[in-house]
Amino acid sequence: REDLWVREGKILNPEKLFFDEKGSADVQVDCKGSIIAPGFIDVQINGGFGVDFSLATDDFKSGIDLVSQKILSHGVTSFCPTLVTSPPSVYHQILPQISVRNGGPHGAGILGAHLEGPFISREKKGAHPEHCLRTFEAGAFQDLLATYGSLDCVRIVTLAPEMERSSEVIRELTKRGICVSLGHSVANLSQAEEAVQHGATFITHLFNAMLPFHHRDPGIVGLLTSDKIPAGRRVFYGMISDGIHTNPAALRIAHRAHPKGLVLVTDAIAGMGLAPGRHTLGQQVVEIDGLNTYIAGTKTLSGSVATMDTCVRHFQEATGCSVEMALEAASLHPAQLLGIEHSKGTLNYDSDADFLMLNDSLYVQATYIAGQEVWRQDTSGM
Repeated sequence: REDLWVREGKILNPEKLFFDEKGSADVQVDCKGSIIAPGFIDVQINGGFGVDFSLATDDFKSGIDLVSQKILSHGVTSFCPTLVTSPPSVYHQILPQISVRNGGPHGAGILGAHLEGPFISREKKGAHPEHCLRTFEAGAFQDLLATYGSLDCVRIVTLAPEMERSSEVIRELTKRGICVSLGHSVANLSQAEEAVQHGATFITHLFNAMLPFHHRDPGIVGLLTSDKIPAGRRVFYGMISDGIHTNPAALRIAHRAHPKGLVLVTDAIAGMGLAPGRHTLGQQVVEIDGLNTYIAGTKTLSGSVATMDTCVRHFQEATGCSVEMALEAASLHPAQLLGIEHSKGTLNYDSDADFLMLNDSLYVQATYIAGQEVWRQDTSGM
């Protein structure tokens, strides 16, 4: 019901414009009753449209460009390309080719890589290839550096906190401003709490690839209501709200227990946006059957083919939460997790003008980055 003012890529406080500059708008856009919301931020996406971020190819850059272009239609304005457990040579080849960059007509912005593995639990490896898994040996942080090759463009590392020497690794990563996420893990609650006390702030796809909730030791899930979280700190948790990875009742339990920590992630794989059949996820072959994705020949779930806007709609439907809450789980919360909420994830004055126009059913009508329209729903055929 109000105006949104934008200038030079930022959301503008119009008061100054009216009273000091006596200015008016150069361009006016009639939003026709759309909802205007901050652009979505996907902190866990393994690929899409035939591109797999964990496959070292000569044209890796064009692959990442394709995905960043195509996800604009899902309302995603920035993302963390995610690599699943891979051999060191793959990290050494791929990570130098990922650079943090702003979004624009060319595609969604890249916030830095999310490295999921290889320092994770064998029992809870999920779709990660067992022969590439690693533990922390003496000189654990140096070992991690040698495995990845460089942390220059890394934003998030998912590891299993029950591993010996994980505490020093969590401290070192946190010191460098890298977000540590707990996942693919058999950690009990006290191990998870200790990891948070050392700086971990995120949980990778809650309920998936971790010990199930048990009343005497709720495991990582217990962090949602733990009283051992350091003062002033919030633990965030990712959820794949695709109707397959987590039962709607589990979504509701998590949301009611800790609504301000919920971050929607797609965990999308190369097969997102493609026809059913066989596709890759890093070193593995996966089969897509409807919205189900399995490691070929098994019933092991391996990522999703859901789009971010689908996850937002499913989350809102499953929990009955407010529209604002559903939109914040895909924008404000991931921005807070990454510490970029002063520039992304809100429509506050002086923040980046990355925003969406949605209809009342939360279907994306148009996507804007830095105040520029980068995608619009084609209505000519309707």
